[in-house]
Amino acid sequence: MSDMSGRTTIVVGASRGLGYGIATAFAAAGAPVIAVARSAMDFQAPANGAGSISPEVADAGEATVPATLIDEYEPEVVVLVAGATPHMRPLQEQTWETFSVNWETDVRITFHWLREMLLKPLRAGSRVIVVSSGAVLAGSPLSGGYAGAKATQRYLTSYARGEARRAGLDITFTTVLPRFAPMTGVGLPAVRAYAARAGTSTDDFVNQIGPVLTPQIAGAALVDLVRADATTVASDYQLDGTGLQKLS
Repeated sequence: MSDMSGRTTIVVGASRGLGYGIATAFAAAGAPVIAVARSAMDFQAPANGAGSISPEVADAGEATVPATLIDEYEPEVVVLVAGATPHMRPLQEQTWETFSVNWETDVRITFHWLREMLLKPLRAGSRVIVVSSGAVLAGSPLSGGYAGAKATQRYLTSYARGEARRAGLDITFTTVLPRFAPMTGVGLPAVRAYAARAGTSTDDFVNQIGPVLTPQIAGAALVDLVRADATTVASDYQLDGTGLQKLS
């Protein structure tokens, strides 16, 4: 899959942050990209003119949306990045509504899309990437149910991988766990909250993290992952400012 031209790619959650960087990276690599988000978005045309980005305004958490978009566009690559911004407060300052927001959004989206990709199913050789979070590995005591919801995304992807194997489907399912991305709408509030908790400045906290993950780095890493031979692709990766590292 080194040649991305003609490899239709759906990026769910493409309007901001890592999703925006991933959508633009795939288009720059030559792929026709369907950029799915709940609100209208503007994308610049790829500088090299190779690929394209077609915005699709839809609520990815609605049960009928995955079937509609998969039937219409017949993608060979699907990247799920969409999710809610967690309420950054310690446990005792959460309500059930704020605590569960990522279960009702991130997990719901992942469930509906994975289910539909198995039911259709996607064509042989397709790649599916679910962007979870590094909070799965380290926990996240200031974001309510966020870490648990992101762990469930990882479990769901594993279940989908197993069902694809049982059915003899040639579909590669991968989970990517990004660390803090301070330049994104989810990462910045988290960095500020944890810096305040540690009694340090946001800049000092970011410097302690190490190489900063940006939307551009995420996009380049996922393009390389899709271009890789499927037999070499791991089930799970951590993603930081240095790129992808295999977890399993």
